[in-house]
Amino acid sequence: MVSAGPLTHPAVVNEFLKNHLEDKDREYFVALLLDIRNKVLAVHHVSIGTLNSTLITPRELFKAAILVGAASVILAHNHPSGDPLPSLEDIETTRNLAAAGKIIGIQVLDHIIVGEYCVSLRDRGFMEPA
Repeated sequence: MVSAGPLTHPAVVNEFLKNHLEDKDREYFVALLLDIRNKVLAVHHVSIGTLNSTLITPRELFKAAILVGAASVILAHNHPSGDPLPSLEDIETTRNLAAAGKIIGIQVLDHIIVGEYCVSLRDRGFMEPA
């Protein structure tokens, strides 16, 4: 298990992810695999991409979540440019992954984009309410 308290707010997630996403020269997409109390079971590195994109499929994301028995996930990736505003692709990918998670019973709680600051797609209204 990964040592961390419950992840209850995007700022807490951002702090937790600093070591995984800070100062990377390309996009890294990770999933925080959570138990029923939102404590981190594992950090799954889903994909390493290029300077401004990465490829993510539901299969690669949810395989790890199923194997550790995760109840939910928080998605996160960095923008090496420093600008964490979500692209249309970020929003579409998030919605597709959330829909896939709903089908298999693993909720996507949020998608955090890390740059000079962090942006929560849920807080920005790009995801259905939890």
